[in-house]
Amino acid sequence: MNENENKFQAIKSYSNFDSSKKSNSNFSKNVIIPFFSGIIGCSLVIGTCFGVPTIKNKLIGTIPTTSNTSNSSNAGTVDYVSLKNYSETSVYASNKILPSIVGIEIEYTVNSVFSMFGNNGSSTAKASGSGIIISEDGYILTNNHVVNSAESDSFYELSSANKIKVKLYNNDTEYEAKIVGGDSQTDLAVLKIDATGLTAAEFADSDALKIGEFAMVVGNPLGLGYTSTAGIISALNRKITDEDGKTYTLIQTDAAINGGNSGGALVNSEGKVIGVSTMKVSSTDVEGVCFAIPINSTVDITSQLIKYNKVKRPYIGISGVDLDEKTAKSYNLVVGVYVRNVEDFSAAQKAGLKAGDVITAVDGKKITSMNELNEIKNSHSIGDNIKLTVNRDGKSTDIDLTLGEQP
Repeated sequence: MNENENKFQAIKSYSNFDSSKKSNSNFSKNVIIPFFSGIIGCSLVIGTCFGVPTIKNKLIGTIPTTSNTSNSSNAGTVDYVSLKNYSETSVYASNKILPSIVGIEIEYTVNSVFSMFGNNGSSTAKASGSGIIISEDGYILTNNHVVNSAESDSFYELSSANKIKVKLYNNDTEYEAKIVGGDSQTDLAVLKIDATGLTAAEFADSDALKIGEFAMVVGNPLGLGYTSTAGIISALNRKITDEDGKTYTLIQTDAAINGGNSGGALVNSEGKVIGVSTMKVSSTDVEGVCFAIPINSTVDITSQLIKYNKVKRPYIGISGVDLDEKTAKSYNLVVGVYVRNVEDFSAAQKAGLKAGDVITAVDGKKITSMNELNEIKNSHSIGDNIKLTVNRDGKSTDIDLTLGEQP
């Protein structure tokens, strides 16, 4: 019995060994071999992909190049960025706007006090500027100071333009231009040449501009011919006061604006006009501070210049002095606008304003300067009624005034 049991145990043990061996064999066949086969297959596929540059770039992108600077212990990683897209944007914007830009040459008469220099002291001076074609039949938008530069001092007197010539892009023909109308308050003017089939510029929405956006100036700097300079929108709604005391709300850009660029276009990446180049800050301490008139603010002005040869504006008819707290206290007055003079037959005279009055509010809004007064006035139309709060002899009173038309 024991002998048989031992045989049984021996057989059982053998049977267990055989079963284990069979199980290990199945594991190798079902798991290990497929696993390593998969690894080998993946290695072949990945190796093939990395051997093809386009596939490799899509998988991992371009690896930054490490550049070691000579004579330096520091090594930095340089990421090379393609400028192709920027270049293509500049090329597109230039090609889009150039057919709509004109070069302007102006001839003036200069009357000098030094008559001994011949021609009874008269001579001819020339200047150059730029313009934007705004209609296919020859209307051109430019700066008023380009074509209306009449000025004088103790030594000379500069007349208004005697002759204005316009050159089109890629066209050697010179056209004589006439001034349709000019507006010194906005520094805008419209010219007209006898031509048709011109390429009018497209306008963008200058109210939608963002700081840092691409910007390009295109014009005729220094009379050299058509030139493009690029940069960005540096700032918006800049309040800039010129040497004559006029305040403008402008776009600031670092795209170069030089003499002769005035009246040209500031355009966006689509080659659409967003502003009219008008001025720059010039100093040894300043670089890239240039300004343009937002194109949205030119539309109504341009329309009126074409229709009426002038801009019709509401008018009060006073000259005034700003009174801040310090000045008002010094003269025992109140803060506001001191009425220095009332023009005859003006809206102010008809309403009963008097010299010595201090206007402290318009339509209930407090004011402290002529600029604020004009800003409110210009938001109205000719014939509108406004309410002026006036301090007269220390007493406050309201005066109703009907806006007239500026002479």
